[in-house]
Formats: sequence, C-alpha cells, structure tokens
Amino acid sequence: MTIQIESVSLEDAQRVIAAGMEKAREIGQPQNVAVVDAGGNLVSHVRMDGAWIGSVDISINKAFTARAFDIPTKDLAENSQPGEQFYGIASSNEGRVMIFAGGIPLQRDGKIVGAVGVSGGTGEQDLTVAEAAAAAL
Repeated sequence: MTIQIESVSLEDAQRVIAAGMEKAREIGQPQNVAVVDAGGNLVSHVRMDGAWIGSVDISINKAFTARAFDIPTKDLAENSQPGEQFYGIASSNEGRVMIFAGGIPLQRDGKIVGAVGVSGGTGEQDLTVAEAAAAAL
C-alpha cells in the first residue's frame, strides 16, 4: 500500500510568496518570505531588496516550526513562556524552533500541506504578511 502525502508545489509556493511580497510592499516593510512543504523542507524563499540578511534563516525556521508543530508560531510563543506547557521548546530541533509571530501552517481542504514563514519587521508586520501569504493558497 502506497501512502501519498499532499504537499505544496513550487507553483503554490511562488503564489504564496508573491502575495506576501505584495503585502510587505503595501505596509512598507521589506521581508524574507519562505515556504516549506509537508515534510518541513524548503520549497522557495525570497529576500526582498532591503530586507535584513539576519532574517533569512529566521523566516525559513518560522516556516519549519509552523509545519513541525502544525501551529502558528505566534500561538506556540504564547505557550512557550515560563510556566506554560511548551516552555523550553525553543531549544529543541537544534535551535530551529522559532517562538515569535510570522509562521503559519498552509492548509488545503483541511489538511496541512506546508507552511509559510516571514521575518524582517516587527512581530505584527511579520504576522500581517504571513497571513496575506497564507491566504493566497
């Protein structure tokens, strides 16, 4: 028996990134936008002109985190504070886990098929761009 897992395609990733870039331009904040597939592997990434170089890895890791735990990184952040159920999670996965806003799982027909990660602005800006990007799927 063969099990096939649905995942984002390159075409999907490019559409998601284009929508993220459009929103980033609209709010005036250059961003890094990354899309990972259902396995958490990078499909596509863009660093807009003027976006922070230090945010390249962060955007990719936000996408990885959103897919690895199937939760928006903003929600994971809220649950990873001292005394909360996921306290210490940021040190897992060799430091790849990002616990601030900007990573969102991508869904198709109720199934998670990948994730988008955005970094380069404030948490609110990253989340705004990630939401616009995710909506394009």
